[in-house]
Amino acid sequence: MRYTRQNKIIELISSGEIDTQEKLADRLRESGFEVTQATISRDIKELQLIKSPLPGGRYKYTLPDISVKSLTDRFVKIFKETIQGVSSSGNLLVVKTLSGCANAACEAIDSLDFEHLIGTIAGDNTIFAVIDDPKNVKSTVREFEELMSGR
Repeated sequence: MRYTRQNKIIELISSGEIDTQEKLADRLRESGFEVTQATISRDIKELQLIKSPLPGGRYKYTLPDISVKSLTDRFVKIFKETIQGVSSSGNLLVVKTLSGCANAACEAIDSLDFEHLIGTIAGDNTIFAVIDDPKNVKSTVREFEELMSGR
């Protein structure tokens, strides 16, 4: 749930001018998330959000400029913490995640640029991934399992 909520926070601050924790909490509640001020504060810290100036002297929450390496490290962490298993059929992978984490895990998979991955579709706790050729499925599953185990 945390990754889903944090993805929603990124979406909200990217599409609007959110300048306070209260406004962020209100927008999250409108989107169906039950949050407390402490939760918002932790999310802001984990996402390393900063306040950037707007014309007129106001500020809004924004994402920091982060390096590709730290972004990749974050996607690897999301991948490891949310994916529970992977299986295959033909040129499709079926990836099981923690409940509510498929979108975050899917973003991680897409961002990690697996060589033979064509595309992904996420549900609530399941991802379908299309591999370019059935002969490349076994090596892709092995890559997923290695990343999941931290090798």
